[in-house]
Amino acid sequence: MRRVIIIIGVIAAFGLGFLLRGGGGSATPDLEPGRHATAEPTIWTCSMHPQIKLPKPGKCPICFMDLIPLASSQDEELGPRTLKLSKSAAALADIRTTEVVRGSARTDLALIGRIGYDETLQRTISSWIAGRIDTLFVDFTGDVVKRGEPLVSVYSPALYSAQTELLSSLEAAQQLAASSDPLLRRSATATVASARQRLKLWGLEDRQIAAIEQRGTPADHIRIPSPVAGVVVHKQAIEGKYVQTGAPLYTVADLSRVWLIIDAYESDLPWLRLGQDVDFTVSSLPGRTFNGKIVFIDPVLDSRTRTAEVRVEVPNPDGGLKPGLFADATVSARLDAMGKPTGTLDTEPLVIPASAPLITGKRAVVYVKEPDTEKPTFSGREVVLGPRADDKYIVLSGLREGEMVVTHGAFKLDSALQIQAKPSMMSPGGGPPPAHNHGAMSSMDDKQAAKTPTAPESADESFTAPQAFLGQLGGVLDAYLDVQKALANDDDGAARAAGHTLNTALEAVDMSLLTGQAHLAWMRDLKILNKGAAGLSAATDIEGRRRALLELGPPLWEALERFGYRSDHTVRKFHCPMADDNRGGDWLQLESVTANPFFGAAMPRCGSQTDSLTTTASAAAQR
Repeated sequence: MRRVIIIIGVIAAFGLGFLLRGGGGSATPDLEPGRHATAEPTIWTCSMHPQIKLPKPGKCPICFMDLIPLASSQDEELGPRTLKLSKSAAALADIRTTEVVRGSARTDLALIGRIGYDETLQRTISSWIAGRIDTLFVDFTGDVVKRGEPLVSVYSPALYSAQTELLSSLEAAQQLAASSDPLLRRSATATVASARQRLKLWGLEDRQIAAIEQRGTPADHIRIPSPVAGVVVHKQAIEGKYVQTGAPLYTVADLSRVWLIIDAYESDLPWLRLGQDVDFTVSSLPGRTFNGKIVFIDPVLDSRTRTAEVRVEVPNPDGGLKPGLFADATVSARLDAMGKPTGTLDTEPLVIPASAPLITGKRAVVYVKEPDTEKPTFSGREVVLGPRADDKYIVLSGLREGEMVVTHGAFKLDSALQIQAKPSMMSPGGGPPPAHNHGAMSSMDDKQAAKTPTAPESADESFTAPQAFLGQLGGVLDAYLDVQKALANDDDGAARAAGHTLNTALEAVDMSLLTGQAHLAWMRDLKILNKGAAGLSAATDIEGRRRALLELGPPLWEALERFGYRSDHTVRKFHCPMADDNRGGDWLQLESVTANPFFGAAMPRCGSQTDSLTTTASAAAQR
């Protein structure tokens, strides 16, 4: 496999030099019609080592490949990031362009939620008076009650006394009705009103008070009705139990409307807004899709889970949505010109295909075809990108509507600029890019490579950790590897989900299993790992997650070296010198073939293995 990669790299390098020369057999670039090919190039370079510049053709002193001409005099007037190709060279390079347009930018956000009660439709029914519960009309949780339906019958001596007082005051008022003293009549009337008000405060309705007055005898029991219709979700009433005034008896919830409660991660919050539509499904009702609107986004983030609660109000007329059900929700966010979710759109954003930009670290470069040129001419340009919406990027600055941006072959153009020692994505300041073999060429055989010194091992002491701890650390490794694979495949959704799993796995590690220096060492490791894992969850796009992964590889590798892990797999450490804006970065993976998570499909084989670690289950048990 290594030799195949080497051969492919050599062929690509010669092919690039061939294209730059216009696809002909001559070593000189294409000239304008009618001109003589008399000007020979004065500087020659190597396609694999562009730092080499010699005044005449020959062999590269490093890899012994044939040198190619660096530039011709006709291109001296071109800008520092501009490249001119012949028509045949552009056709052979398969350079494709797409117009920069204003268009719809949408993204679908997948979320997980659960059905809960609408707290605004919940009522706690309490005892209005002190007394003994003699009869339960609703005697189990989950029973459905109607408004006004009796719940309990309570015996209360105080209620009996209050009714007697009302009847006595009514009798006195009737006797004083014919009195000539207006003060006595007013006093009797006020006493009746006071007795009635006392019964109202204990929860009796006007019709119940009127029935007592009509009957003329006091009742020693009172029935407490339900003030709302719904389902009994809590029952505290027990037959024969003596309760005080205000003691809760039942909690009734109206399920005609429910909440979908979503725990949204930090990276999800920029896509959510109040009033936004949410579609979701539940497993218990297959084939049905429900809809609601976001009515609340918690302004405070949970510091433990790094999530904020989002509530969606959902009509539930048939009661099919039951509290406690899990739901798979989808939020469709339409983005404005600044890449923010919006309900109304005055101006559509400027968008380009996701294949157009070359992204590394914090920089993004696109190649634009210059208009009105005799030969295909392309200029590199740094742009500021907004969020990625499916297969498009929103452009915040750097491009204008109507320009033609390269969507296929941009990396070939960037490589050609490197050969000419011009500024490119890889070498923004111009000059030769950092020394790098891309895993495609090596002047050493396997024996020589085995003798080459590698980076020194960690000087930290190794520890004997319990099997339970090693299993938990293996869970952290598994989640990290899922992130690495997803980023290498440009699958941001899977990377985000694996990042959440990584945070959970780190929280599940029980540091109390370690003692002494091992405990202190893990605390130091955990602090760094938590920082990187939090960055994965907080990132809003795939580039942010790639930057966060840079901080996770080295500390996780040191932890594995220090403690071991429960697995029979060999973990390999890889290094890419072009990651992190050419500062270099390490990552871990299981496969021996390079799968670069920092560049994905743009440069999947960029990097090489620098170390490996194998800890079998039996070896871990002996540690």
